[in-house]
Order: sequence, then structure tokens, then C-alpha cells
Amino acid sequence: MNQEIQQRIDEALDHFEIELPSWGFADTGTRFGKFLQDGAALDLADKLADAGQVNQLTGCCPKVATHVLWDFKEGDDPKEVVALAAKAGVQIGSINPNLFQNQEYRLGSLCNADTRIREQASQHVIDSIKLGQAVNSNVVSLWMADGTNYPGQDSIRGRKQRLENTLGEFHGHLADDQLFLVEYKPFEPAFYHTDIADWGMSYIYAKKMGPQAKVLVDTGHHYQAQNIEQIVAWLLDDEMLGGFHFNDRRYADDDLTLGSIDPYQIFRIFSEIHGYAASQGGKYPAIEYMVDQSHNLKPKMEAMIETVTAAQELYVKAALVDYEQLQKEQEAGSIIDAERLLKKAFGTDVSGAIAEWRKGRGLAPDPLMAFRESGYLEKISTDRKARRKELGITGAGGYA
Repeated sequence: MNQEIQQRIDEALDHFEIELPSWGFADTGTRFGKFLQDGAALDLADKLADAGQVNQLTGCCPKVATHVLWDFKEGDDPKEVVALAAKAGVQIGSINPNLFQNQEYRLGSLCNADTRIREQASQHVIDSIKLGQAVNSNVVSLWMADGTNYPGQDSIRGRKQRLENTLGEFHGHLADDQLFLVEYKPFEPAFYHTDIADWGMSYIYAKKMGPQAKVLVDTGHHYQAQNIEQIVAWLLDDEMLGGFHFNDRRYADDDLTLGSIDPYQIFRIFSEIHGYAASQGGKYPAIEYMVDQSHNLKPKMEAMIETVTAAQELYVKAALVDYEQLQKEQEAGSIIDAERLLKKAFGTDVSGAIAEWRKGRGLAPDPLMAFRESGYLEKISTDRKARRKELGITGAGGYA
């Protein structure tokens, strides 16, 4: 690897940070049940400690996303939460309101026809915005399960109008530096229609909401044939791309480790971002890169390290594309030569260069092997297994 390429890789990695999800370290499952892991986090302190270990090994994960109802108890002192994160070597990242697990939300939350339920859901989001301000978080990330199961169940236009009105109210509660991300999902849990089903709907809601609202692209929330990089390109061009939730998919809502199914697609997504920056004189847009995964079978911390290191690898491969030459080939209509530029970068072995970047920053060249050799998992597994027994935690039913 020559010095010029090493420098490009170093520069790319130096500004590439990824937020970890608190829920990715805890026991989660499917609607059928949970498969418990001895080392799974049992509370927010555990989650932050585990995230801190991943950050310490990878050097690129300084923030931890939190789910309000799963991570914060009534009466929690925000200053103590901030201190707890700092002790673990991280800080609180995006705040995620929870509008899908309360019984009242069986017919929807912010789109519900019942004014009382909408007001309850709305207050929760406002409280989440204020919580973010109290814990020094500048991102609120909204995903909701609202939708209908049967034709005629509710007015689709009516639900759209209710949501537009509510989102507009939220914008007024944001601090000057707070970003509000609107996520979408094509289906599930509603079977007939989903209220925010694709990027276009998120775009419209965010645009109407105000200048501090943008679109969140979850790489798993797309149909199999969807061209995600086209979506990314459009949102970049309109300055409406706010962030990502990283995972991979076989269907349209999978929490698989990044790049486990289609690493070339993730590379192409990153290529759109690097290409956009190249067209802007090297200036990169402000994008929140976040992981959204819950693993039942893979060891949780190892899966998180696997995703982060895969993201780093694919990001720097995309940084190696010669975008100036690519533009020339595109303008000349040289289809094969243009594609070869992408394939050449994607096929480049960057593992040695990334290892050099890590060593230059006092990190182990292989974070996964360093984690295995650290003994951290064995230590927490012994402790948490005993605590789980004391608390009477079992694997019966429920997603979270």
C-alpha cells in the first residue's frame, strides 16, 4: 500500500464515527421469544460499559444511542446518566422515543384517531426532546409502528394530516443544535399500510416539519430490489440526508451484521457520499452514522465489532475511488471503464492499511481478536449470569 493511498485511508477513518445502539447489547428476541446470552447487558450501566469496550477497541464509536423507555427510569438524574457514560468512555448519542409498546398504541400513536392517545404520544416525544437536551444529545430519532391492518380501518389521509400537525409542533421544542430524524419502514407490524412507509414520505414529513428535520435511512428497511444508493443520492442532492441505521437485510427488516449479505451495496452507498463530497470540493455533509442491530444468535459484542470494522473497511474502499476520473468516464459514456473504477476500489485489500491506522492510534490491529483475548466477555458473563438468576429473568416471549 503506497503512502498516498495510506494517507487517503487515514483521512477517511479519522472523520468516520459510528454510534452504537444500547439495545444491541441487551437480550432481545422475536415475537416468539428470546435466546438469552450470559454476557448480555441487564441495565444501562452494562450497556454503556459494553459500548465503551467496543469504542476502546475500534476507536470510532464515541456515542451510544438510547431508547427512552428501555434505558431511562422515572426520576433518573440526567447528570448521573451523563457521568455514567463518561465513566465508560462514551457519551449519550441519539434519543429514541418509544411509541410502539404501550397498549394504548394498538391503533397507532401519533396517527391515532383518538385525540387523547395522540396527545400522550406527543408528550412522550416532547419529553424525549427535552431529555436529549439534558444529557447533551443533539439528535432525536423517530421511528413509529403506526399503520393499519385492514382496508377502511382508518382514514389514510386523516392519519397523514394528524402526523404532519404533530411533527410541526415538535420542531418548536428543538434546541438550536438538535436534529430530528424521521425514519421509515415499508411494512410490519401493520399489514395493510404503514404511515411512514418509504423515503419519500419521510422526506415530505421532514420538509414540512422544519429545517432541523431530515431523513433517516435504515439500510434494512427496504424491499430486496430497492436501489438504496439512489435514495441516498437524491437525499444528498436535496440536503435532506440526516443519518443511517446500519445493518444488512435478506428481506426488508433485518438486523444482520453490516455487509453480511451484500457488502457491495454498502460500498455503493458510501461511494455516493464520497462522490458527493468530491463534487463539493472535499466538504462532507453532516451525517449521523448509527448501528441498529439486535442479535439473538451471534455474540452481541463480537457482532457489534464485526459491523463496525466492516463499515470502516467499506467506507475506506469507497474513499479510494478516483471520482475525478469517474466523472470523466461518465461524461464520455464509458460504461465499462466507469464501472471498473468502482470494482477496482471495492476489490482493494485495505486490511493492512486499516491495521496501520489502528496501530498509529494505539489500537490493536484486529479489534475482534483483541476482544477475545481481553477476557472481558468471560468476566461479565459470570457476573451477569448470577444477576440474571437473582432477578428471575427468563427467555419467555417479547421482543425487548
